[in-house]
Amino acid sequence: MRWILAALACLWLALCTAVGPIYRADGSIADFSWGNAAIGIVAFAAYLGLVVGLARLSRGGWNIPKVVRSKGAAGGKLRGFLARHEPAIVHATDRTWKLVAVFIIGWLWCYVTLLSAFGADLFSQIREFTSFWEQAHGNPQTYLDGTGVVNTIMDVYPTAHYLWPADPTFLTNQHNILLTLLYGGVAFASRSLTGAVDAGIILLSGLQFAFAAFCCAATANRFLNMPFLRHDASGSAGASLPSARHTAAGSPRQGEPTEPMKNNPNISTAEAALPRPASATTRIVVLALLLLNPIVVTSTIALTKSPLFAFAFVWWFGVLYEIHATKAFAGAAADGPDAVPVPARTVVALAVSTLVMLASAKYALYIVALQLVLALLADRRRWRTWAVALLIPLIAFQGMLTALTATNTIINGDGIESKGIQLQQIGRIAQRDPGSIPQGAREEIAPIVDLDAAAQAYFPQDADRMKSSGSAEDKLIAYKWQTVTADDMTRFNDAWMQIVKASPVVAIDALLAECYGYFDVTDVPYVSAIYYMDNGVIKANAPFIGGWLGGWRDAVAWVFNGWSHIPVLGWPVHGNFWTILVLVVGAAEVVLRRWRALAFHLPMLLLMGVMITAPANNFDRHMLPLVFVFAFLALWFRRDAKTDMRRLC
Repeated sequence: MRWILAALACLWLALCTAVGPIYRADGSIADFSWGNAAIGIVAFAAYLGLVVGLARLSRGGWNIPKVVRSKGAAGGKLRGFLARHEPAIVHATDRTWKLVAVFIIGWLWCYVTLLSAFGADLFSQIREFTSFWEQAHGNPQTYLDGTGVVNTIMDVYPTAHYLWPADPTFLTNQHNILLTLLYGGVAFASRSLTGAVDAGIILLSGLQFAFAAFCCAATANRFLNMPFLRHDASGSAGASLPSARHTAAGSPRQGEPTEPMKNNPNISTAEAALPRPASATTRIVVLALLLLNPIVVTSTIALTKSPLFAFAFVWWFGVLYEIHATKAFAGAAADGPDAVPVPARTVVALAVSTLVMLASAKYALYIVALQLVLALLADRRRWRTWAVALLIPLIAFQGMLTALTATNTIINGDGIESKGIQLQQIGRIAQRDPGSIPQGAREEIAPIVDLDAAAQAYFPQDADRMKSSGSAEDKLIAYKWQTVTADDMTRFNDAWMQIVKASPVVAIDALLAECYGYFDVTDVPYVSAIYYMDNGVIKANAPFIGGWLGGWRDAVAWVFNGWSHIPVLGWPVHGNFWTILVLVVGAAEVVLRRWRALAFHLPMLLLMGVMITAPANNFDRHMLPLVFVFAFLALWFRRDAKTDMRRLC
């Protein structure tokens, strides 16, 4: 069964790679040829080979054969350099505050020279807050008067009018209410004080920049230095486990390189069973992946919701690793307890990161709920930790949203937002096989979707047009948000099912065309993370930011986009490259029966499900969490391999 699951994951990746050329040419699965089959076979063999290779390396304790290691002059010089400077490298990265400094210095050029990055969503949030503020301060705004197609922000990202309260309400949860209040409030204050929103936007990007540095540093410290496995000066927090490294005199000293533990007479057998802090090479690789990848760098200042969620996810992931490791490594130590108590500051970190995730992305609700269930199954003795850090924030946040919606303080999101795939299937069939749609389905769907407009609006890679998104008065109205009723929506699923049954091949095309790019390493992003640093929205709405340092913004975007479009060499600049690697590592963990580790990694599989149901294909910002944590996931995987070997010895 384990290998079947791994093979199915590889088969999905192979299928997406094989059909890529078809959908890039706007074709159909019916056009599948022997050439596509050959691509699929090669891809399947490559991905399954990676899974097999990872499994074999892990079972061998991650001992890479010497013949594989670099023996050239360059490799020897690099090893020599790292060996000579290992104490300095380790010392420079052995505390969270030092790592914060490393990330701030490494990314600072981006913030100083670009100031901010954003798209149309930010100005939708600003407009939403402004309408709310003006209405609340005696300046009535247009609301449900039927004078035009686009009167409010709720008509730009359409929210059915039947969901609008009778009393004018302009705050919505479309872009997450807390972020709307923060972004909109700061921008409104900036406009009031300076006459433009630019200063407020720069401030918001600066705050996110600092938060990103903290999140990456906190997690890097947990993975590279494992401070929770040593006695600190006061004997607190994680002190029930022996130190991972000691000086020759036996006193704890974090990160100081020493001789191997097994040859150190001052270290007990139990201590030798514990992993050591990361080597200089590992530190350089991890930091390079975060400091040099344009996806990460540009996201530090991008005000598009997803980066904030992704950086909070990095922090969350690191805290979960600490909790996992204190139990896993305690079991490896003969004199260690079965489960080390979780320090209060770790519980607080998990709770705060959970709240930030919930505030920045709607799908965080499902991520946190899944992790809560899995954590209770994997480590039920720490149920108090999971209750305080996961359950209570989840209930509090959802309770707040429910109360705000019930009191008509905000308008909750339209359910049509979660029906992107269904809308795409309806639109593609209306466009390419309209004769197959049954009359009964036409009558049921008519109050909800205009099939003629849907046929014109359908675009294979993006469902927003099918949701009638857009600010233009003459936009195509596929989704009839102005006239649809709650009763009409009860018949949506039935009508959709009839339409799909009548044209299953076209329906499959709609599904694959909207998601294959997330799992096809050869596919260039439909919308890359780089887009948010250089687009028309910035230049039209924030002229100071757009004109800062002349053409520098355009030059940086040109370099990054050029790199992105280089075959093979450009893959690391694409989110799907890292998404695929995460899935491969997960498949290897299944093969290796690492069920406890998987309990903390399965939320990443749910994130892949979010990608499939997202409104657009191969959208980099939906993959950011996986891009950011891959280096830490790889280190977790490798460290578990060594722990498994110690237990077998």
